Amino acid sequence: MFTAPDPGLLRLRVSTRAVIGVGLSVAAAELAGLSLTASITAGLAALLALFTVQDATTRRQAVTTALLPVAGFPVLALATALHDAPLLRDLAFLLVVFCGAYARRWGPRGHALGIFAFMQFFATQFLHAVPGQLPELYAAVALAVAVSAAVRFGAWCIERRTPPPATPAPLTGRGLARPTTRQAFQVTAACAFALALGQLLSQERWYWAVGTAWWIFVNTTARGETLVRGFRRVLGTVAGIGAGLLIAVPLAGAPVPTAALVAVCVFGIFYTAAPSYSWMMFFVTVMAGLLYGLLGVLHPGLLLLRFEETAVGAIGAALAVALVLPVTTHGATDAWIQRTLHCVRACTAEAVARLAGSDLADPAARAAELELLLGRVRVSLAPLIHPLSPFRARKARARQVLALLDECAREVRGLASVAADPYAGHDARLAAACWRVEAAVGALVSPGTPNAPDTPGAVRDTERGATAAADPVPLPAEPALAHLHGLETLLAQLDEPLRSSPRSASH
Repeated sequence: MFTAPDPGLLRLRVSTRAVIGVGLSVAAAELAGLSLTASITAGLAALLALFTVQDATTRRQAVTTALLPVAGFPVLALATALHDAPLLRDLAFLLVVFCGAYARRWGPRGHALGIFAFMQFFATQFLHAVPGQLPELYAAVALAVAVSAAVRFGAWCIERRTPPPATPAPLTGRGLARPTTRQAFQVTAACAFALALGQLLSQERWYWAVGTAWWIFVNTTARGETLVRGFRRVLGTVAGIGAGLLIAVPLAGAPVPTAALVAVCVFGIFYTAAPSYSWMMFFVTVMAGLLYGLLGVLHPGLLLLRFEETAVGAIGAALAVALVLPVTTHGATDAWIQRTLHCVRACTAEAVARLAGSDLADPAARAAELELLLGRVRVSLAPLIHPLSPFRARKARARQVLALLDECAREVRGLASVAADPYAGHDARLAAACWRVEAAVGALVSPGTPNAPDTPGAVRDTERGATAAADPVPLPAEPALAHLHGLETLLAQLDEPLRSSPRSASH
């Protein structure tokens, strides 16, 4: 895992910055004379501010970070005020769950604010905060957000030199078919199940089950994705509990070594978040054990309870995704594949238009979009190609589709590279080959598919109008033709696995 590719050492830099931001936030809380509970709250707030804010630009990230207390303060007040009213507290928690998940419809900002609000309610349960502690909790959160923002946007603004990776626009829909609306109901149902069963296990630590159910639904869209994520969360938690027994329990809350190991865990959370959810949960679990040690309540039985609550949350998520407005892996994957194929068609048209002399065409941007969409296809297909998947035929077909789409992306990158050459050639054969690629895409997807952007009319017109009158150029058009013919062949090979029954390809 720690040998996973890290282009530009971006993960390393982000992880190191997180350790500095969280460490300085806790130090500031301690220097301000706040209690241990408030210092832990400050550390958690700083971690969330650095972890969840993922807007496309530094400016938007700064605005979202500034809004975090606006989302978190009312929830902190509500959670502490209902500390001694269990029924009202539980209902309020579920309301926060629903609103936090529903906020994802407003993109990265809504996503970050929803998570922050949820975690403020969660933190009050973790720390057993009461109304009298609210002022210093407010101070801790405000201080942490300010310090982490100073580190992120001032002292170490990585994003100014390396823009954050973009994400493809989510699938759309209306009413209950909208993914964010559907998921808000699913996660609320999962958390309600986890809350009820979690309280049967423990009246004090039930919130771990709710937290598990909530986080399993983050960045998932279909049934298979959610089930795989739940499995990975349980796996990471079990490994983390084992490490906690060997590390956190013997330390018994000793301040200096505990603080050092918490810093290691913060680094691990950020460094492994992208490549491995299981490893991230390992570090989260170890860190939780260390914090329990600081609070003086850690013992082996508590770690066992942590596993039981995690299992309950995972079961709740599995039931909710299967029974509440379910979306099959096949349905979600099919939608992402269709968007990917439409992007292939659009990139092809843009490249040919660029070769024909259009300055408006930008195949490189389309090629970058294709990479993002292909990454989303991989996530959606992950349940089918998982080593524990028992469906061998579906696994084989899924791998075949991924391999062919990877080859398509390689051809598209090559075509975009050729189109970027100002001396590249163009002739009528390019337009004809482009039309054949478009026809091949059209044969694979429905013309009326939602969420599939069409080729811009201006690009299409430029491409068609510039075909016959193209002047001779120094370099031949064969490289571009080779990529177009390669795409045509690959799209033809995709016909069989994509047209197979979901029962034999995906589910």
